[in-house]
Amino acid sequence: MTATVTPTGIVHLVDRTPQVSGTDMVAALVPPPQFADATFESYRADDAHPSQQEAKDALVAFSGGFVESGAKRGLFRRAPKAPDRKPGMYLDGGFGVGKTHLLAAIYHAMPARRKYFGSFIEYTALVGALGYQQTVQLFRGADLLCIDEFELDDPGDTMVMTRLLGELVASGTKLAATSNTPPNALGEGRFAAQDFLREISAMSASFETLRIDGVDFRQRAVDGHAVVLTAEEYESRVAAAAESGIASDDAFADLVAHLASVHPSRYIRLIDGLAEIGLRDVTVLTDQSAALRFVAFVDRAYDAQIPVRATGAPLDTVFGEEMLGGGYRKKYLRAVSRLIALTHS
Repeated sequence: MTATVTPTGIVHLVDRTPQVSGTDMVAALVPPPQFADATFESYRADDAHPSQQEAKDALVAFSGGFVESGAKRGLFRRAPKAPDRKPGMYLDGGFGVGKTHLLAAIYHAMPARRKYFGSFIEYTALVGALGYQQTVQLFRGADLLCIDEFELDDPGDTMVMTRLLGELVASGTKLAATSNTPPNALGEGRFAAQDFLREISAMSASFETLRIDGVDFRQRAVDGHAVVLTAEEYESRVAAAAESGIASDDAFADLVAHLASVHPSRYIRLIDGLAEIGLRDVTVLTDQSAALRFVAFVDRAYDAQIPVRATGAPLDTVFGEEMLGGGYRKKYLRAVSRLIALTHS
C-alpha cells in the first residue's frame, strides 16, 4: 500500500488561474468543511438573546425534526407543523450569530433526496456558466435550496435570482437563506432598488423572516484586532507552514489586482489545498470593486478555515471609513470579523 504524500512548499496565488466547470460548481453545492457536521443540537443558543432559541425551534419545525421540550431539558418532542408556513425561511441578523450554522443544520436535518447548499455568488455564477434555462432544469424538482449570504448588489442579480426562486417555489422547492439585510431592504444603498421593488417584493413574499439577535461569537473568542507580523515573523511563519503543507505568499496589492482576473466563484479553487495564506504589505483599499472582491475572497478563506498571516496595515483596517459608511457596510464588517478570527487561527 502506497503512503499518501502531503504536498508541501510555498506557492503564489497570483500564479494560479483556476478553471471551474458547471459540473464542478454543482458538485460543490454542499456545506463548506467548517459546517460539514453542523446540527441543531450543536448550535448553542445564547440565553441573553431569546431570538436565537426561537429561530432554532422554528427551523427545526421547518426541517420536519424535533424541538427540545420546555418541560424537561434534554427531552425532545416533534415540532408542530405550521398550517400556513411559507416555502422559505429567511435568517436575518448580524454577523457572527450562527446563521450559517443554522442554515447548514437545515440542510443536514431535512430528509430530502435532492438538496443544495451554496453562497449567493455561487448560484449566480452557475447561471452564468450554464445559462438560465439549464439552471432552472437542474434545480427543478429539488426538495431544498439553501442560500448563504443573500445580498443583491446589482439589478442583474436581482432579476435572475427572483425569477429563478419564483420558478423553483412554484415547482415545490423549499428555500432557506441567510443575510445581514431583511428581504424587503435588499439592494438599499447599492443600486436603484426602487426600480426593482416589484421583483424584490415578490421574492420576499416567499420567505418567513426570522430575526436573530446576538453578539459576534468571533469577537467573543479573540482580541478585537487582526494580528500583524513583522517581516521576520512573517517569513518564519510562512516557512514553517510550508514544511508540513502548502503556504501561499503574495504581496497584498498583487493579490488584489489578481482577484480582478478571476471570477469570484473560482476563489475557492484559488485557495485549494492551502494550509496558510500569506499577505505582505497590506494597505487600505480605496476602490470599491476591489474591496468587494476581497470580501468574496475572505468569505471563501473563512469557509475553508485557512489561517491568514500578514504584514503591513492591520487587516481589520483595510476598508476605509467612507466604505464602512456606505451601502456595503455590513459586508465589510462581516469580512473584518472573519479576518480578525483568521489571523488569530
